[in-house]
Amino acid sequence: MLNKRDDRDKRGGNPDEIIAFLGKGTRFKGVVTYDGAVRIDGHIEGEIVSSGSLVVGETAEINAEISVGSLVCGGMITGNITATEKVQLLAPAVVTGSIKTPVLVIEAGVRFNGQCEMKGETRLESVMVEEVAFAANDR
Repeated sequence: MLNKRDDRDKRGGNPDEIIAFLGKGTRFKGVVTYDGAVRIDGHIEGEIVSSGSLVVGETAEINAEISVGSLVCGGMITGNITATEKVQLLAPAVVTGSIKTPVLVIEAGVRFNGQCEMKGETRLESVMVEEVAFAANDR
């Protein structure tokens, strides 16, 4: 089994494949760093740092500063979130803290208490396209 995993890693593997899982009823305190995608259904306290993806299940309780590539959350997060790609909050998520991300998706039924800052290339490209269209209409 180990050899098959080693072979897949050499080929590049699937970047969206979950490489670690913290199940319901488990607890972790400290700093979590990783590459790839991780799913959490347990309790984490501390800090989560990755350029990859984080999936927070409905039973998860996270009290941490989070800095990831992308985040999908259906559980409870208390702490600041920074995502370089996207944050998606799914009901019945409860998030308390600030969010910094270029793309934010909030489903009906989510409770979000905090501030949001959306900066990034996506917004700049959109503004530039709107300005070009506005200038063209003035002619």
